[in-house]
Amino acid sequence: MNPLPESLDLAIIGAGPHALTLVTHLLQKRQKLRGKFRVFDPSGQWMQRWREQFAAQEIEHLRSPAVHHPDSLPSALRNFAQKHTAQGYSNQLYPPYALPGTQLFNAHCDDVIQRWQLQDCIVPESVERLSLKPGRFPFVLETPAGTVLARRVVLATDAGNPNWPDWAMRAQLEQVITGSEAKIAHASQVDLRRYPDLSGEEILIIGGGLSSGHLAVGAIRRGAKVSLMTRRDSREKLFDAEPGWLGPKYLKGFAQEQDWQKRWQMIRDARDGGSFTPEVLTKLRRLSRDRKLQFLEYCQVKQATWNKNQWQIDCDEQAPNQSELAATNAEHLAQRTADRIWLATGSTMDATQHPLLQSIQQSHPTEIINGLPVLDQHLRWPGLELFLSGGLAALQLGPAARNLFGGRLAAERIVPAIVKPSLALSSRVV
Repeated sequence: MNPLPESLDLAIIGAGPHALTLVTHLLQKRQKLRGKFRVFDPSGQWMQRWREQFAAQEIEHLRSPAVHHPDSLPSALRNFAQKHTAQGYSNQLYPPYALPGTQLFNAHCDDVIQRWQLQDCIVPESVERLSLKPGRFPFVLETPAGTVLARRVVLATDAGNPNWPDWAMRAQLEQVITGSEAKIAHASQVDLRRYPDLSGEEILIIGGGLSSGHLAVGAIRRGAKVSLMTRRDSREKLFDAEPGWLGPKYLKGFAQEQDWQKRWQMIRDARDGGSFTPEVLTKLRRLSRDRKLQFLEYCQVKQATWNKNQWQIDCDEQAPNQSELAATNAEHLAQRTADRIWLATGSTMDATQHPLLQSIQQSHPTEIINGLPVLDQHLRWPGLELFLSGGLAALQLGPAARNLFGGRLAAERIVPAIVKPSLALSSRVV
């Protein structure tokens, strides 16, 4: 176990793909920074949460093409796959855009960690509070094992909070009050490996994104009968944002927009809610034809009540101009019940609710647009050497901020401000 350092030149909070991307880009520019930073993550491992999420939903391959990964060389993942044909990795680049298989991607990340000698830079602690004090090391990181001072900080955690609809919050509260064994969970809590056999169970999955598709396929594979409920029709997209957002085609116009509210709207429009890849939607439609899955489109739950070991579900039909669909759904929903409810309803980004940013916002307030902070061009919290990578940097990086590509964009913004003294802010807080 790595000892807790007293002070650091750079503290990185989170050990996911964005943190790994940042570190490889940083060391490529300044090898002498090795030993001057530490990465804080309670798992004590690189990419642990990422790996667990993919394993929990039995995700076969990524949605991002092979050029998106944590190494600083764009061709590194393809080169790795070609070098390791004996392990079958060269066969794990799936069409149409060479989407890397999960095993390939994880093995490549292990190779990146080994090549860059990053095994020992993780401190196996969670940062529970981040505050400021005057001096050369202005950031105070509070962990269960003690306090660490840092000159600069990068927040590279997945800052999203699971989104629970109001009716689900009420259902969960009722469960707590009554002490019942009601079965309702957010997709981020569902681990398919814990359910070897779901034979005979009826599961209602809420949401029209890729997570709901993976969970539906996994549950049906275990013998369950699944209903998949969405507020609109099922959308099919290769990526969660148009490919133009992965380059200057759209990002140039985005960067030229000076109105932060309009930028936020551009992000919202580009992501446009959840969608299925063509591959997953084809699987779901096949399962629907086999009567193992039922699509419930243009529907929303109004209320769910746990009664006699089942959910009794009251729904709203949301398609006023599609009478035939409305009649079909109404017939199915009249006596809707389920043994389990899984909420694949995504997560929300809100800097005002992030536990590590609340004291920062009090002492150094910045403008917040629908939960997203306005940062400077190097993704710094204004006036501080506090950098943000991930979804909270979307106003600067665009709709792909939380993706692997967003991790590379963030590194390209952050690294120059760390390695070039001329771009540094004063390290003192007054």
